[in-house]
Amino acid sequence: MSGTGVWERLRAHRASWWCILFLGAVAIASLAAPLLPLPSPSALALQDEPAPPVPPWRELVRHGFRPEFADLSWTDARLTELRGRVFGDLQTAPWLGTDAKGRDLLARVVFGSRTSILAALAATLASLAIGVLFGAVAGLAGPRVDNLMMRTVDALQSLPFVFLVIFVIGIVNAYRAELSERFGIDRETVFYLVIGAVSWLTMARVVRGQVLVLRNAAFVEAARVAGASPARILARHVLPNVLPVVVVTLTLTIPTVMLTEAFLSFLGLGIEPPKMSWGILAADGIEAINPIRIAWWLVAAPAVAMGSVLFALNVLGDGLRDALDPRTRRS
Repeated sequence: MSGTGVWERLRAHRASWWCILFLGAVAIASLAAPLLPLPSPSALALQDEPAPPVPPWRELVRHGFRPEFADLSWTDARLTELRGRVFGDLQTAPWLGTDAKGRDLLARVVFGSRTSILAALAATLASLAIGVLFGAVAGLAGPRVDNLMMRTVDALQSLPFVFLVIFVIGIVNAYRAELSERFGIDRETVFYLVIGAVSWLTMARVVRGQVLVLRNAAFVEAARVAGASPARILARHVLPNVLPVVVVTLTLTIPTVMLTEAFLSFLGLGIEPPKMSWGILAADGIEAINPIRIAWWLVAAPAVAMGSVLFALNVLGDGLRDALDPRTRRS
């Protein structure tokens, strides 16, 4: 199946094409967040009450940008300096409103998307590096090795994920200073490692099932008779034919990981303030809701942002499945 044909079929699937454009825009906005003319997500105005959204057509921009950030990497610091030279003190109006501490909600949603993207990236890399290789080796190996490897997957999948996170985070909290000083490992790093450590299990099962079907295919038997080594058979004949299933599985894994990150951060087991994520924003919004006043925008903004991204990923997964399925190839 040629890459050109897959791309043409994907572009013909209008819903998937619009989802690709939307997800690309979200990714660019997330990576370039310090460069955008947004208010600082950490700039406080404790004297102000939560303000409702202001539509852009009523008020487009304001002055008074303050470069206050909780933690910036070297790259983000350079982007922030460039933002100051390009836009000065100009910043967008509170299009999504402000929270109980006077912080701009649009800026916090954009900066909080970085956490979800990093968690999805950790899961993607783990699924590709561990899940694909583990499943392919299990499928090509003999019954004894296959049984041992898959029983390992069963044992790991039987562990309650939330309990595992609580256990690991508890250990990190007890030795936080030593881990940070000696190894440079903080709670956020451990959180990403835990997500990556369990996200490859489903991928391994899917790939192993596909390899079991392909191992007896005629072209694999021909390569084996020709003297090709198992590693060559895996790299040249098996993995390229498993790629469509891998791509579709990844598009379905990423939404699950993003929901998991938001859920754990909402419970206080994931990302810690002052760092931001959509789960933390939702938790802050619920805390700000009381019987006297309901600041609905504090919950609606992160919920709509996360829901739209998850919806786009699921639609894209359906489009990729149809585009990569040889049975749907047009004449």
